[in-house]
Amino acid sequence: MCRAGPAVACKLGGVRVLALVHGENVGPSLFGDVVSQLGHELDLWNTTEGSPPPRPLDGFDAVLAFGGRMHPNEFDEYPWLRDEDELLRDVVARGKPVFGVCLGGQLLAQAAGARVRPAAEPEHGWTEVELTRAAAYDPVFRALPERFHAFQSHSYAFEVPSGATELARNGCCPQAFRLGDRAWGIQFHPEVTAAQIDRWLADRGVELDVETLRAETRERIGAWNEIGRTLCGAFLEAATGAAV
Repeated sequence: MCRAGPAVACKLGGVRVLALVHGENVGPSLFGDVVSQLGHELDLWNTTEGSPPPRPLDGFDAVLAFGGRMHPNEFDEYPWLRDEDELLRDVVARGKPVFGVCLGGQLLAQAAGARVRPAAEPEHGWTEVELTRAAAYDPVFRALPERFHAFQSHSYAFEVPSGATELARNGCCPQAFRLGDRAWGIQFHPEVTAAQIDRWLADRGVELDVETLRAETRERIGAWNEIGRTLCGAFLEAATGAAV
């Protein structure tokens, strides 16, 4: 996995992927490993450090946007969100392959004109997600099981952008969409590792039944990481085709 600073590349060949990171312990994780193992380049832009967005976008073949503690509409508290919002709007307008996770998915939906607002109830921990019928025809989601338990950590949720295809949902909110042929947004966290979840739970211990969640994580994380590898690999395959 590339652990470089903002916009510093791991030179491995293949497509060049820009990862949008919103602080410590919320980066590419498992997805970073998949990018490296498949021989692609990974650039990290930690938006919270105040550095300007990497330009030009023509230098990148695909974009991954990850999670964070903030909400996508908190422009006054986190001014760098405006830069990221502008960058993602540019990504969507150019039709560049992009995959947004949790906050990243919310920011992508917002950039596509959809509303993002507080969820009916927060989701923290393992919840069941069900694919829609359209997912069977999606190049990224068609390899997934129809139902699976996903790790979640969010209190906001996106609406499916106008013209987009809903790919997954549960009783709380839409869980995944595809916009056009190149943009995917999801609400859950397929990039997380067991160690990363443990650190997240330590930060949220007052609010959650940490020991129960840790036990469930030990039971589910192996299958969940396989789903994460599948999703990331399928997205990179789609991005590779787009870059040719």
